[in-house]
Amino acid sequence: KFNIRVNCIYNPLDTREIKRKSKFDIKNKFFKKDYLKVINIGRLTKQKDHLTILKAINELKKKINIQLLIIGRGEERSNLQNYINENKLYNQIKIIEPNTKVFSYLKLSDLFVLSSKYEGLPNVLLEAAVLKKFIISTNCPTGPREILDNGKNGLFFKIGDFDDLSRKVLFYHKNKNKLKIKTKTLYKSLEKFNFDKNLNKYWKIVNNYM
Repeated sequence: KFNIRVNCIYNPLDTREIKRKSKFDIKNKFFKKDYLKVINIGRLTKQKDHLTILKAINELKKKINIQLLIIGRGEERSNLQNYINENKLYNQIKIIEPNTKVFSYLKLSDLFVLSSKYEGLPNVLLEAAVLKKFIISTNCPTGPREILDNGKNGLFFKIGDFDDLSRKVLFYHKNKNKLKIKTKTLYKSLEKFNFDKNLNKYWKIVNNYM
């Protein structure tokens, strides 16, 4: 429209740094053996819609052994904690502050869930993919659809629909082995976010004007 030359460069993803930080030793006092370990990492805001995940866990707790760890801070913290308390989900859900060992917690998990109403490019999905975690996400604008290749490399649920999320989590739980192929394919697709290649693209563009 404005006759401007546009270059698309993906976020540079430092897979080496993520893998290195995932090896930090942590004393896990939450995730239990033989439980489905679910994690979400992000700001505690209405945009991220964590309440939908909490409602899904509340629905699933009578069907399977499941736990959810949320790592984040924000203005919705008290509302989320109130829901946990009111529904007696202390053993199923825990919220902790972000820390230097976030990737170690991510590595301990089985499943990453993104419940956002909208996004830019959700780097946290890329980070989960680096550590080969299965992903269930809202099909929100923008980012998840492209990262998960329209659902070929993960599962989608409707924004704000905790029943739909519950069904998808249960489906994953029953079909873990069959769904490993999606995780492997997603991991291979991360090449387009390669740290060195994308930084080099920036350099080439800048260099043209020097």
